[in-house]
Amino acid sequence: MILVRDIRLPLSAGEEQAFGQALRILRLPLGKVRQMGVSRLSVDARHGRPKLVYTIAVTLKNEGEEPAFAGASPCVALRQEPQFCITPGIRPLEGRPVVCGLGPAGLFAALTLAQQGFAPIVLERGPALEDRVRAVEHFSATGELDENANIQFGEGGAGTFSDGKLTTRIGDSLCGYVTRVFLAHGAPPEIAWQQKPHVGTDLLRGVITSIRKEIEALGGQVRFNTALTGLKVQNGALAGVSTTAGDIPCKALVLAVGHSARDTFEALMDGGLAFSCKPFSVGFRAEHLQSEIEKSLYHEAAGHPALPRGEYQLSQQVDGRGVYTFCMCPGGQVVAAASEAGRVVTNGMSYHARDGRNANAAVVVGVGSEDFGGDPRRAIAFQRELEARAFRAGRAGGLYAAPAENVTSFLEGEGRLRIGRVEPTYDRGVVPADLGSLLPAGLAGALRAGLRAFDRKLAGYASPEAILTGLETRTSSPVRLARGETYECTQLPGLYPCGEGAGYAGGIMSAAVDGLRVAAAIASRYCPAGD
Repeated sequence: MILVRDIRLPLSAGEEQAFGQALRILRLPLGKVRQMGVSRLSVDARHGRPKLVYTIAVTLKNEGEEPAFAGASPCVALRQEPQFCITPGIRPLEGRPVVCGLGPAGLFAALTLAQQGFAPIVLERGPALEDRVRAVEHFSATGELDENANIQFGEGGAGTFSDGKLTTRIGDSLCGYVTRVFLAHGAPPEIAWQQKPHVGTDLLRGVITSIRKEIEALGGQVRFNTALTGLKVQNGALAGVSTTAGDIPCKALVLAVGHSARDTFEALMDGGLAFSCKPFSVGFRAEHLQSEIEKSLYHEAAGHPALPRGEYQLSQQVDGRGVYTFCMCPGGQVVAAASEAGRVVTNGMSYHARDGRNANAAVVVGVGSEDFGGDPRRAIAFQRELEARAFRAGRAGGLYAAPAENVTSFLEGEGRLRIGRVEPTYDRGVVPADLGSLLPAGLAGALRAGLRAFDRKLAGYASPEAILTGLETRTSSPVRLARGETYECTQLPGLYPCGEGAGYAGGIMSAAVDGLRVAAAIASRYCPAGD
């Protein structure tokens, strides 16, 4: 793929003019092109005359010719598709490998193992996606929570009910391979070239189901509604797993349970595994009118039909803590993401079209091992206590209603909620509350300082209409299980900690890549027992 950057055009121009300019820069005849798309589109609003700034992605019918055109100009670069190759191991693996968890990490680990002939057994504590969607909709409508079928648990993991972002900071060469797998299973074609690709929760569901069906077609077995409850150890190595449906002999376990599997973490700690604290963050969901965010980002160009939905990412250091925005969902909604009874958790979600009135993002502050004396159980208990406070604060509005207040109110500690043009989208309803009182004073103070800084960086961020809904506590796993260079747990041979829950990923793309690498480590060491 060839990327042609810094194509500057007036607002009256469109994609066709950008494509034509890219071809002229490359000195490339149209007949050689297989596909073109907009990789990035931004606005240069300096000097009072906004311009559209395009990056165009070009794929040739003969991809082998692409390097010859890539040197046409300093603004042209070649992006090569990564290869994912595994040299098969020669040591027979006794029995079938088990993958615990069917989020992105477990899904890609299981797919890779199945493609290598291992016929993995996949354990998922929640139901298949169709039943999971019904459970989530039922909770949204009634407040009746299924602790194993919700926005955190079930086929696809927590990322299924999100914006479906495939952006990541890990810079791993396998990100392109993950994208190709998503495309092969029905993801929209533009994710191949967009700088900030997203699938959307609606389209992501079909992609996940398709990948799972390929695992099954290759001999893998997915056991839904089956949770891991413990490990069996023999001679210092993994010998099997205990589940809610019985024991399974197992010499290789991919532990990809996700960031919210607190009962699993505790069961493994009770069984002798030593977890460590990992940094995570807590805070709220901030909602603004999407149109107002775009006015702040695009200025006079806001509303132009050629522009993408406006996105932002903000950060500020406050007294040694990071305050930042996370998982921004343009045109999305705030969702009820509880997975334990009597606790309120918020998260953000958007559909592929991103056509909702509001933008939302997590506004959070970091906490770390030093806040909990290095005790992972205390870190988990801290999350739970915050969620219980949020549940109590919202209880007057009904089961799993959430506490909320205007940004300006939070900055002044008033506990006031006035609903104007920004209407809260949290699906279980909101109740006016003093959000600062739900957090330790130091964290609330850091969030206030961060929000003031954000308002200086993005005009209107602390507008009187903007709303905070709480609490956001599941930004990432609070714990980590140590593993070595071979991806195997340093404490227990045969156990492979993987993905976000084990502390090695943060989002769909990085979790999927970690699943690939863990599965490759197993497949390059072992061969299926029947080979």
